[in-house]
Amino acid sequence: MSYDTQSTHVVPSTAHEQPPDCSHEAPFEYEVAPLVALHCLSHTYPDGTAGVHDVSFAVHPDETVGLIGGNGAGKSTLMEHLNGLLDLQEGTLRIDGTSITEANIDVARRAVGFVFQDADSQIVAPTVIDDVMFGPLNYGASPSEAKEQGIAALDRLDASHLVDRVPHHLSGGEKRLVAIAGVLAMDPTTIVMDEPLAGLDPAREERVREVIETLQEDHIGLVIATHDVDFAAEVSDRLVVMEDGNIVGSGPPQSVFYDDELLTTANLRPPTAVRMARRLGVDTPHPVTEDELIDLLEQPPIV
Repeated sequence: MSYDTQSTHVVPSTAHEQPPDCSHEAPFEYEVAPLVALHCLSHTYPDGTAGVHDVSFAVHPDETVGLIGGNGAGKSTLMEHLNGLLDLQEGTLRIDGTSITEANIDVARRAVGFVFQDADSQIVAPTVIDDVMFGPLNYGASPSEAKEQGIAALDRLDASHLVDRVPHHLSGGEKRLVAIAGVLAMDPTTIVMDEPLAGLDPAREERVREVIETLQEDHIGLVIATHDVDFAAEVSDRLVVMEDGNIVGSGPPQSVFYDDELLTTANLRPPTAVRMARRLGVDTPHPVTEDELIDLLEQPPIV
């Protein structure tokens, strides 16, 4: 059985939480409705492979959730249910408290944007602006409205210089920006990113990190799946750890990345800063990023 958190925001717990009761269909009741919430999700693929088992997961306002785990842990299956890319077999999906069914699936697809790891699979139009305005056009905006929304989305990412470029000629980092802009043009409340740094050189990685900071400042809920635990430690308010189709732990990075039993279960290593802190004997109060470790080391000794 799998679980996430029932709290309204970040909680300091990990693998020792009590899982939700999935023997009934009633979803969790929150003090404040999450932006998106899955309750007791199970999914089996046509070949019989089980993707996830009784998974409950939520993203709250102003929250960045890092989704971590090895290959085949179930991260993609979970993410692709958040906006209806995969049909629900068992469980419930709610967007801002509204239960999502086949009849109103467009509510999920507008509210929850998805940025794929392979940007080429997401870019469909001959020019950048045509691609970015595709979503609004598809949902009823006039050409002028869609273009205005597309240009505004590119401006938010400082990418307006790409407006008339041919996507095929862009770098990997530029394509990633275009894919994010296409999602932003839909004005989502939540954005799901699958390995946003994959295949990028250090300069483009830094640009995507800056974009994520911009989205956080804009109060957009984020779900970021990554194998890069250093990156997860830097950007996440809360981590959700998956293994073999189950959520095996959830909590802030300072809790998760010092839970050796949990990391062993999920076949994960701690971030570099955590390993260095332990070697130096300065792992209190649990630094998880390079900056946190440096700040801790620069503090004057207690006399």
